[in-house]
Amino acid sequence: MRRINRQAVKAALVSAVAAASLILTPQSASAINTVECNDINEYLHVDWHNTSTGAVKYYHTCYANAGEWSFGRSGTQWVHKIWTGNNRVQWYGDGRWQPDTPIGKWTTFKWPNHPGGVRIERIRIL
Repeated sequence: MRRINRQAVKAALVSAVAAASLILTPQSASAINTVECNDINEYLHVDWHNTSTGAVKYYHTCYANAGEWSFGRSGTQWVHKIWTGNNRVQWYGDGRWQPDTPIGKWTTFKWPNHPGGVRIERIRIL
């Protein structure tokens, strides 16, 4: 009987520690969302392209709020221009977040526009 009680106490302690770690661990909210691109320059503006089924499509997308956005399309995405607006920004491409130090507010990054140029899979506002 004593052995069963020890096991029950150990199981209860493990459960309590696990529950406390879930409560005490801050969870980051991913509130980033697309917004209408208009004359408000505070938004993150991204000019990007997608190649799928042999066709190249151009997109100009704007984002607001901190978080991470996945482009999640078939084919290959590459970025042509980023305007950070009132945001600090990084993009994910070639297997890592770039640049190592986030792009500062009110900054334009621009690259040559050619298929497969600077790859982009995700973007985040910090």
